[in-house]
Amino acid sequence: MGKLPSRLHHTAYVTADLEATRAFYEDVIGLPLSACWTEIDHLFGKDRTYCHLFFDLADGSSLAFFSFADPEDQAEFGPELAPSPFRHIALKVDDETQAEIEERIAKAGIEPPKTYALEHGYCRSVYVEDPNGMIVEFCRDDPRAADGAEERKAKAHAELERWLSGDHSNNNNFRHDEAAA
Repeated sequence: MGKLPSRLHHTAYVTADLEATRAFYEDVIGLPLSACWTEIDHLFGKDRTYCHLFFDLADGSSLAFFSFADPEDQAEFGPELAPSPFRHIALKVDDETQAEIEERIAKAGIEPPKTYALEHGYCRSVYVEDPNGMIVEFCRDDPRAADGAEERKAKAHAELERWLSGDHSNNNNFRHDEAAA
């Protein structure tokens, strides 16, 4: 296999409300707005005018959001899927950052079911729904998870094959250890 991409450059979504999106990501989550591009491109058979916001992450990657000037373009490309915890973006954080984000979420008055935390064993995750219905996860790895990373990588294909063959038994030793404790 060749060289892997070096990091995420950006991930992009369509928003119905640029200011609500800006306020959520900048004021609540703490990601700085780093660019606001307004563009006209000939895309998919016609000229389309749009605004493209970028919010920076510490590694130089970004979360990006589009909004179209033409309501027909907005309807064509806008967010149409219902929020789901199984369709989300996960951002890596440390203990301090996760705690600060949780505090800002609470101060913003965001409550369950639009926010919740899960202890996966190998990581602790805080989930929050943004103004567009997108789920954002702030994931803090358990330091013990690094210990078995190479073994998990070596067994990943075999574990997938096991699942696909119908063996759906748990292989999360962190949760197994917690249940036994």
